Order: sequence, then C-alpha cells, then structure tokens
Amino acid sequence: LDQETVHLVPTYDGSLEEPVVLPARFPNLLANGSTGIAVGMSTSIPPHNVGEVLAAALLLIRRPEASIEELAGCVPGPDFPTGGVLVSSQAEILESYRTGRGTLRLRARWSVEKLQRGGWRIVISEIPYQVPKARLIERIAQLIVDKRSPFLADVRDESDELLRIVLEPRTRSIEPEKVMAYLFKNTDLEVRVAVNLNVVTADARPEVMDLKGLLQAWLSHRFQVITRRSRHELERMGQRLHQLAAHLIVHLNIDAVIAIIKEHDDPAPVLMRRFGLDSEQAEAVLNLRLRALRRLEEMAIRKEIAEKEARADELRTLLAEDQRMWGAVQQEVQKTRREFADPRRTELGGTPQEIDLRPEDLIQREPQTVVLSLRGWVKTLKGHDADLGRQRFKGDDDLLLQINAFSNDTVSFVFGSGKVYSTLVDRLPSGKGFGEPLTVIFEIEGGDVVQWVVVVESEKEYFVATRWGQGLRIKGSDFVANQRTGKQILTFGEGDRLLSVRPIEGTLVGSICQGRRFLVCDVQEFPLLSRGKGVRIQRLQKGEEIVDIVVFSPESGVTLDSGRRTRQIVDLGRWRAPRGARGAMLPHGFLSGAVFCGSGISPDQVGKGLTGDLGLEEDA
Repeated sequence: LDQETVHLVPTYDGSLEEPVVLPARFPNLLANGSTGIAVGMSTSIPPHNVGEVLAAALLLIRRPEASIEELAGCVPGPDFPTGGVLVSSQAEILESYRTGRGTLRLRARWSVEKLQRGGWRIVISEIPYQVPKARLIERIAQLIVDKRSPFLADVRDESDELLRIVLEPRTRSIEPEKVMAYLFKNTDLEVRVAVNLNVVTADARPEVMDLKGLLQAWLSHRFQVITRRSRHELERMGQRLHQLAAHLIVHLNIDAVIAIIKEHDDPAPVLMRRFGLDSEQAEAVLNLRLRALRRLEEMAIRKEIAEKEARADELRTLLAEDQRMWGAVQQEVQKTRREFADPRRTELGGTPQEIDLRPEDLIQREPQTVVLSLRGWVKTLKGHDADLGRQRFKGDDDLLLQINAFSNDTVSFVFGSGKVYSTLVDRLPSGKGFGEPLTVIFEIEGGDVVQWVVVVESEKEYFVATRWGQGLRIKGSDFVANQRTGKQILTFGEGDRLLSVRPIEGTLVGSICQGRRFLVCDVQEFPLLSRGKGVRIQRLQKGEEIVDIVVFSPESGVTLDSGRRTRQIVDLGRWRAPRGARGAMLPHGFLSGAVFCGSGISPDQVGKGLTGDLGLEEDA
C-alpha cells in the first residue's frame, strides 16, 4: 500500500484514506470463495485449489487465447476445505465455468468398515462444506427415532482431531449403498452448491463472469499493481540518485561544506551557489549527521549510484514493454504458487450411479398378518399367524383368509375382472377395528369380486390358473399395479374365473379336474406373459372345472389329500403328459376326489372355490 500500488479514497468521515482494493498477490476470490446477497442480486463463488487456479493463470499468461475448456483442465472443479466428493459431471462443472452459473452436488466421503462375523458399519470421514456436524448428526438421529430410516440402528460421533461419524445398520443384510443413497436424499450428507460468478468489475459494475473472465480480471489487477509499484520504485530511485549526487559532492568537498555550515546562519543558499545544488539536495546535505560524514566513502557512494542506475534502467525497460511486464507478473504468480499450492482436498467423483430406492425399501421390515374378510374388508395385525379368535368383523361378515407378510412387502388383490390392485402392506389399515373395505383403498368397478391375494416378489414368476383350465406364467413385477385404478392382466373367457396364483418354485405343474383326472406337465410349456388369457392346461369334459393346481419339483413330488387320507407321489411317470392332455385317473383311494396338500384349498372346498360368492359392499 505504501508503494502507491492501488488507489486510495477518503474514509466515510474524511479523516483517513483507505484502498479501493487491496494489491492481492493471492487469488483470494477464487481460492477462498465468497457468498453474498444484495438488493436484486447475489453472488456465490465456491472455493478452489489455489495451486490449480494459479496454474490456470499461468496458462492464460502464456496463451491469452486459451479456451475455458483448456483452463478447466487446470481447474477441474471447486476444492472445498472440508473435502468431500463432488458428484456433478465434468460437463456440468464445465458449463458452470462457461456461463458463470450452475448448481453442483457435493457429498460426504464415506467408507465401510468390516467387522467380525460378516458385520459392517459406515464411517463418514468428511462432510460437505459449511454443514454443521452437530446439526447433521441430530438430523440422522431424528430419522432413526421417527422410524423414517429403516436402515439404521444408531449414529455416533467418534471425532477427535479427525472427523469420524459412525452409522450402525439395523441388519447386515442391508446394502451400504442403499443406506447412503437414502441419507444423501434426506440429510445434508449431500448438498447443492450454487455457482454464481457475479462480481464487481474494475469500473464498479456488477457482472456475471466466466472462469476465463475472472482469471483475466485478477491478472489485469496484478499487471496494474506491478506497473504502479514499478513506477513508484523508479520515482524513489530517481530521488535517491539525486541525493547520492549531493552526497558525492559533500565527500569530495567535505572541508568546504563544513566551513560553510559553520560560518553561515543559512548555509543552504550558499551550498546551492557554491556546488550547483538544488534545494532538495542542499536540504539532504544539511540533514546529514556528522558521524555519517565519516562513513561517506567515495567508492561506496559510487557503487550505490551504479546499482541504483542499473535498477532504474531495468524499471524503465520493464515499464516500456508490456511483454516484459507480463513476464514479471508470471514470475510473481509462480512464486505464489510455490508458496501456497497444496494437494486437492475434494475428490472429483463424477456422476454417481443412481440407486433406485423403492417405497418398500424405506419401510422398516416387520412381520404382519394380512386379514381379508368375506365382504372385502382388509386390515393388518402385528406378527405372523396372528390369533384371530378375538377379531371383530362388521355385521354378518366373517374371515375369508389370512396371509403372512412383512410390512414392506407388496400385496396384490386379484379380482374377477382380471384386474390387479396393489399396495404396500404398511399402507393397509391396522389395529383392532374392522379395517377398511378394498373399495376405499382402490377405485374398484362396481360388482367386481376379489378372488385371490398375492404377496408379490418382483423377481419371482407366478403360475396363474383359471377354473376352465387356462394357464400362464407372469413375472412378479407384472403383478403390481401402480395406480389406484388397478391394472388389467388377466382375460377370462365368459363364465370363467380365477382358480389360483402359485409362486413357481419348481419345474412341474400338477392339475386335478372334477373328472378325477390328474395331469403333470412341464411349467415351461406355458408362455411367460405380462397379460393375457393363457393356454390350455388340461383337457376338460363339458361342465368340468379344474379343482386344484400345484407347482413343484420332481425331487419332492406331490402329496394328495382326500380329506380322509394323504399320499405322497414321487414316481409321476403315469401322469406325465404334454400340456393340454386329459390326464390319468387319480390313484386308488382318491377316486372320490382330491386336492394337493399345502395348496390352501381343502377337499370340502372342491367345487366351491377359494372365495365362494365373495362380493364387495356396494355402499362401502
């Protein structure tokens, strides 16, 4: 400041002067960043690595025509003091440097620590810039307390000199990536960093600059500072040479100078006339102390004069050529880079692979029993195989069926129209009341009847059979309707209706018809469809229906149940035939009829169907 490198203006009360801007040798605006809000405008400049910024500045000095893409090769992205991982793509970062505006994503740095017996925990070692650690931990803890994070059991702060936040999973079967994906979405472990390179230019105008404009502005400032400093130094050099010329005269005429000073009350005019000095030189001579006169050796004075004149010549050459001045700027930038450059703290992670968090992933997995009544009322009870002895039903309604499931399972209700309506078990009404009718939960067409309930596993295949002997395979993902209006997946012939929906856990399909015929065929003979009518399972006589269907493996065989006896059959050769065959008679002792054990249908239900005349209340 004392070298007149910047303009000075009066302070608010006029008592002092202050610099308009500091002669910054350090690129503070880009290195440390800045944020601010004013009337009608704002600025948000993220911090950067000073070594990278100065490398870009040096490139711009060497090649003023360098593009923003080339400068971004030196400055690949912001660098935050607290580290973290920048997960915006390089294209997004480049666009923010090109336009001066943008939004970048900054995440915490985390790792998985392996524990004994297959256990693990997540350790967060760096958090996003300007995110308070205490508030972040409080937010994660609140998610656990509110049961909004089914993945976590605990969060601990184990920080000392280094940051260390420990996340304990609820179970080790959870994927760490899903835990972090949820936390990135719901906490400040991931933040959006605004980029708005809005600055006040040298002529006091606000302007949104690109990266190149900011670097050029700082380099121009350094050029002006060094120019003003050089001019100031040259001026001071001239003054010093002027004084040294007088000192040399004193040394050569020391006795005469002392005599003049002793004999005259005002020796300055006499010295000026005698030795051809000006007033400034005469004043410099008179200000010399006597003890300094002893040290005024001619060689020393002449040496200093030579050095000062050489330096003055350098300064005049420097000021005369811009190219030399830019060389001086380059040398200072290189020196600053050597002093302040340090390794990058923020990792450039690139665009992360997005992890699909389904709604069921965000629900704490707890065992529940789904209860469906004859009139289509549904509710859930805690635990599996819940005791229904004390459960109440509305009016003359009664229990139809109960299914074991988990709170984050998807349950699909298959109706007589062939439509499927789906929801998460957690979203079904719970408690000791009557529950709610399905017509409230879904938009069901009047008169439609629920015929089956499926706890859906999306990757599993299901075998669908109708009473008139049509069958097809459907993937679990196609058994899910995402709208309250349902999804049409089955097409029934006139008068036909659903018999069953079985998970395919084997390679064979067993079918029993009312004509007491038993057929075993390969499950792969049936098409895998997303919707449709299916193909013939078993050839039926007029008026006959399929009684029961089972999917099984050859090793386990099937077990028949007549109501009075059961029999396991492993040797199925007698009943094996292609799909659509009539089948062979049931074994001796089962000629009165049979069903498959474990199918959910009892022998006394044969001919009535699983759901009987189940209907939905029209006024529900």
